[in-house]
Amino acid sequence: MSPGGRTLRDAFGRDLHYLRLSVTDRCNFKCVYCLPNGCPRGSGEEPLSIAEIEHLARGFAGLGFWKVRLTGGEPTLRPDIVEIVRRIARTPGIRRVGLTTNGYRLASVAGELAQAGLTSINVSVDSLDPERFRDITGADLLHEVVAGVDESLASGIPSVKVNAVLLRGMDDAELLRFLSWTEWTPLTVRFIELMQTGDNAVLFGRARLPASHVREKLERLGWTRLPRDAGDGPATNYGRHGHAGRVGLISAYADGFCDSCNRLRVSSVGDLKLCLFGDGRVSLRPLLRQGCREELMDRIEAAVTVKPASHELGAGRCGPTANLAMTGG
Repeated sequence: MSPGGRTLRDAFGRDLHYLRLSVTDRCNFKCVYCLPNGCPRGSGEEPLSIAEIEHLARGFAGLGFWKVRLTGGEPTLRPDIVEIVRRIARTPGIRRVGLTTNGYRLASVAGELAQAGLTSINVSVDSLDPERFRDITGADLLHEVVAGVDESLASGIPSVKVNAVLLRGMDDAELLRFLSWTEWTPLTVRFIELMQTGDNAVLFGRARLPASHVREKLERLGWTRLPRDAGDGPATNYGRHGHAGRVGLISAYADGFCDSCNRLRVSSVGDLKLCLFGDGRVSLRPLLRQGCREELMDRIEAAVTVKPASHELGAGRCGPTANLAMTGG
């Protein structure tokens, strides 16, 4: 039972317990599939303060949410990111706090994040070839990012995952480099299908690599599908005898991908989004500024009644999502 004695279920019977919270829409990388020209000039509105984030976490915990993931943009651009993690981790009812990062300063901050209560971290590593990594991200920082992954493991963060967006040009040698990483290292490498946004339609048309391309190779190499657990989210996970780590596939265009959706999203300025690619936003910030917990919970409950059954990416409709940094992927 949640601290507020309430739980949240949408019109399709899906239990919602997972909040993805963007803490900034800024990013210092220029990934070709997201922000190839760098961060656009935003609205100028300041991101949620620590106090507002704390009110938000308490409101969602009161509705039975027990898992929070901090996203961006790049969340570690905020100098107060460790304190944000600490405040959320100590919120009654919250059991898991995660962070998604490009890893550029992770080596120096992973230990503090672990001490603050971080239970999982996802690090974007789109290639293990330094030149290809630079071409994709616009940052010649592969060594630093991999060092951040190593430090996350050494710091004792329970779940460490590496995210790689699937793009044409990922050859067998690249795939084997990622798979070899899991042989002795207890991390999960997740391959994520490129998703179309308002800004990347041309790239999507020429660079998308279906997850089935990797799935077939995994099966030929002796990887087998693992049973799902509560922390898997949208990934289908695979294991192989003798490997300490796992491999995950996120196939956003697969039939039924949204059937088990358990999440809501809040932007860095406090707008509730029911679907990453859905229309419409519900402003929560006025209630966060006032600390109105019951009113906040009521507003979220009312909004969820129109959460859609699925995105419409298969039909080429990505809604108002210009790039994934707007709300967090």
